[in-house]
Amino acid sequence: MTDGTLAEKYLRLTREALGRVVPATPGRSFLRGASDDFLAMARSYLADAEHFSAAGDAERALAAASYAHGWLDAGVRLGLLDGGNDDQRFTFFR
Repeated sequence: MTDGTLAEKYLRLTREALGRVVPATPGRSFLRGASDDFLAMARSYLADAEHFSAAGDAERALAAASYAHGWLDAGVRLGLLDGGNDDQRFTFFR
C-alpha cells in the first residue's frame, strides 16, 4: 500500500471515528472540559491531516491522522468520550 493510499485510509477511519464519538461526561462536570479538549485536539490534527493530504504530503497526512485518532481512542479508553462500543474504531478494555 502506498503512503497516499494508507493516509487516505486513516483519514477516512478518523473522520468516521470523529463522527461517532460524543462527550461521555455531564455538561457541568469538571471532566467535560477534558472531553472537549480531547475532541478539539482530534479535530485540529484531522484538519492538519486533510491540509497535508491536499498538498500531496501523504507522510505528514498519515502522521497527523494518527495523532487525531490517538486523541479519540485515548478519550474513549479514559471514559471522557463515548465511542458507542465500536471496537472496530476504538480500543476498549475487555
